[in-house]
Amino acid sequence: MKTVETKNAPGAIGPYSQAYVANGFVFASGQIPVNPADGTVSEGIAAQAEQSCRNVKAIVEAAGSSMDRVVKTTCFLADMADFAAFNEVYAKYFTSRPARSCVAVKDLPKGVLCEVEAIALAD
Repeated sequence: MKTVETKNAPGAIGPYSQAYVANGFVFASGQIPVNPADGTVSEGIAAQAEQSCRNVKAIVEAAGSSMDRVVKTTCFLADMADFAAFNEVYAKYFTSRPARSCVAVKDLPKGVLCEVEAIALAD
């Protein structure tokens, strides 16, 4: 197993890694919409979905893979009413249409509106 760490995505806010590469897969931890440059969180679901997807992309690429090799995502929304707006942004990043689960949750860390985790094929 290999731990993945990049400054292009926010550091872990708990006892976990940004990602692991194991058995030919990249397992990326859930990414909330924190800007890794300054720690800020933008307002609104579109901006937050954009940042969460950028964070996943940074981790997947740091692991030596790419977004078109993502095979599964799990998405968490604070409000299912944001589903359509979230999907518009998500579709720009996950063009290979990986398998996906998307669920509404009671709360997310730092009070954000979304979180995205991914599993990709390692290169």
